[in-house]
Amino acid sequence: MSQASSTPAPALRPQFCFDERLLRDFLRLSRSTIDDSITQNLNALVTPAREGFDPSSTAVRQTGSGAGKQIDPRACQSFKDNVLFSSWQTRSDVLNYCAGVATSPDPEDPDLILRQTESAKDRERVVDERLDPYSARFFPQEARTESLANLVRNQRMVEEIIRARTWSLVSERCGGAPSHWEDALNGWRERKQQ
Repeated sequence: MSQASSTPAPALRPQFCFDERLLRDFLRLSRSTIDDSITQNLNALVTPAREGFDPSSTAVRQTGSGAGKQIDPRACQSFKDNVLFSSWQTRSDVLNYCAGVATSPDPEDPDLILRQTESAKDRERVVDERLDPYSARFFPQEARTESLANLVRNQRMVEEIIRARTWSLVSERCGGAPSHWEDALNGWRERKQQ
């Protein structure tokens, strides 16, 4: 039985966060490995051979591939503890780190001087809205920390949705789990600290 494994955490540096494509790719890969393929991961935990081979089972086509079967509680717990929760924790750590980067000053922002110049020009500008009603419009360039903060906020909402969907499938197949994924994840964190 080959169990899925969580995506290793990237080296957390501000450059990683500011490369939004790289950040998105990491999150996408981690989600596709565990959450997007949760049904396959759970099916891999079912061990039909343990019950013994029933020759009559080949007389009727089996369409569920174990989808309705309860999974051995030990296999479920091992999957949740070693794969699912560690994957979620890695993504949480990355998003928390990048959120911190987004709220910190960014002295290395390549567009900082350009934005400061635009802001100074904007303050000096005289606008006569009677002549040009659109002249008062000014669209300042967004700082990369603001862009990163928006990305992190959006990705956290995506995480909420994905984790709720994944947890409903895990609860259905494994049973005996807390009703909400946050409770289960917090319980796992507490157990790890002991």
